[in-house]
Amino acid sequence: MASIPKFYENARMKPMNDGFLSYLEISKDNLIHNIKQFRGLLKDKTKIVAVIKANAYGHGDRDVAKILSSYVDYFQVDSIEEAERVRNVSKKPILIFGFLNEDGVKRAIKINAILSAFDLIHLLKINRIASVLKKKVKIHLAVDSYLGREGIMPSQVENIIKEIENLNNIILDGVYSHFANIEDTMNSTHANRQIDTYHKCVEIFKANGYKDIHTHISATSGILVYEKGDNLHSIVRLGIGLYGMWPSEHIEYLNKKKIILKPVLKWVTHVAQVKIIPANYPIGYGLTYITKKATKIAIIPQGYADGLTRSMSNNGAFLIKGKKVKILGRVAMNMTVVDVSHIKDVKEGDEVVIIGLQGKARITAEEVAKHMGTINYEVTTKISALLPRVIK
Repeated sequence: MASIPKFYENARMKPMNDGFLSYLEISKDNLIHNIKQFRGLLKDKTKIVAVIKANAYGHGDRDVAKILSSYVDYFQVDSIEEAERVRNVSKKPILIFGFLNEDGVKRAIKINAILSAFDLIHLLKINRIASVLKKKVKIHLAVDSYLGREGIMPSQVENIIKEIENLNNIILDGVYSHFANIEDTMNSTHANRQIDTYHKCVEIFKANGYKDIHTHISATSGILVYEKGDNLHSIVRLGIGLYGMWPSEHIEYLNKKKIILKPVLKWVTHVAQVKIIPANYPIGYGLTYITKKATKIAIIPQGYADGLTRSMSNNGAFLIKGKKVKILGRVAMNMTVVDVSHIKDVKEGDEVVIIGLQGKARITAEEVAKHMGTINYEVTTKISALLPRVIK
C-alpha cells in the first residue's frame, strides 16, 4: 500500500468543525466496545491480533493503532509501508503477513516486525538478509490446509523443519493457517478437514521440538464459530468484527445474542447543489436515467474515486435529513446525483450520510454492499485513503 501523503497525515486529526467537505467519522468508543466484546468471549491466555491491513479496513491504520494499542497484543498488516506507519505510533509486535521483496524484508527487520514465510525460498531469503544485518528474525510459517493460497503444503512440513534447523537467523515463533469457508455456510465439512489437517501439521512441529510455538487459524468468523472461548489456539486474528461488522449474515444470526457489535465508521459529505430539472431530461453519463416528471435533484460530491462504485448507478441511496434519497443515473468519478423531490428544505451544504446513522435512519456497510454486488469488507476498504478520518 502506498504511503499516505503528508497533507493527509496533517489533516486527518483536525476537529470536525474545520470545514471538511467529505470525511469519515471514526468512533473511538465503538472501536473499544467491539474489542472488549471479543475479549470477553476469549480466555485470558488467548492473545488478540488486531488486523489493520488495508488502512484498517478503510478506517485509518494509524488512528486505529493508537486507539487499540493498550487493548490488543499484536497488530497485523499486509505490507512494509503499513507496518512502518503503525510502528510510528505503537511499540506492540507487528505481524506482516503479506509477501515482501528484499528491500521490504530489510525494512521489516529494522523495525523488529514478525514476518510470515510462505515457502522454503522465502525462508532462505529472510535468513540471508537477517544474517547480513546480524539479526535474528521471528517467523510465522503459513500452512496451506486446503485453502489453496499462500503457505507450505502439509506434505512439506517435515522437510521444512529439517531446513529451518539450518537457518541460524530465523526463530520459528508461530505456525498458522486460514479458514476457506466457515462464515457463510452451516456445512462444516471443509472447515473440519482444514482443522484436522492443520492440527496434524502442528503436532509434527511439536514432535520435532517446537512445543511452545504460537498457533492460529481463526479470524473473526473462526473466533465466533470455532474457538468459542475454548482457548484452542494461542492467538486469534480479529479483523472485520473489530470494526463493528459481521463476517456474514449467517454468523450474525448465530451470535447476535452473545455479543453486540457497533459500527465504527460514518461516511459523511455535503450537498454541492440543488436544482429542479424538467421531465424527459437525462441525468449523468450514458443517459441511463431520463426523468419522467419534473424532479428536484441534489449533486453529491463523492464518486467512484472516493470509494463508491458504478454498480451503484441507479441503485442504492444516501441519507439527507434522516431520509433516504435514491441515486439517479451513473455514479461518476467525483459526483453522484440523488433524487430529493420528497425533501422540502434541502439546500447546498446539508449533511449527506453515505454510510452510518443520521437521525433515526441508518445505512449500513452491508446495505451498500448489496447495491455494489459485493461484501462489507470491500465496501469499507474501497473508501479512499485521501478522505480525512476524524476521531469522534
